[in-house]
Amino acid sequence: MFMGEYTHNIDRKGRLIMPARFREELGERVYVTRGMDGCLNVYTLEEWTSVYKKYSSLPSTNPDARMFMRFFMAKATEVEPDAQGRILIPSSLIAEAGLVKECYIIGVADHVEIWAKEKWLALQEEMLPSYEKFA
Repeated sequence: MFMGEYTHNIDRKGRLIMPARFREELGERVYVTRGMDGCLNVYTLEEWTSVYKKYSSLPSTNPDARMFMRFFMAKATEVEPDAQGRILIPSSLIAEAGLVKECYIIGVADHVEIWAKEKWLALQEEMLPSYEKFA
């Protein structure tokens, strides 16, 4: 299970170090794609397989389901962390999430999310007063 909040800087080459607490569970391959609310999602191989099975079972006759799959899968990429625990994020995903330098890497139970610092702090400020309502 992934939990916690960490900050790391993304370098000019698009490499971002994953928190040490996440590395073993992430494994030798991870899948990075567009998330919801302006972040990126990082999945283990096992969780990616589960997510893919669930989403691929959406009805192809439904235009919303087709569009969701296009947007979700078009930016998806398989990445192998390097010896320092960094993942190389494609430039299209960096632009999509607005990653500039400081990033927040948060554990969300079955996956990891990568946020641009400004987006994560703004989301918290906006949504924290509703925390109990969400629960």
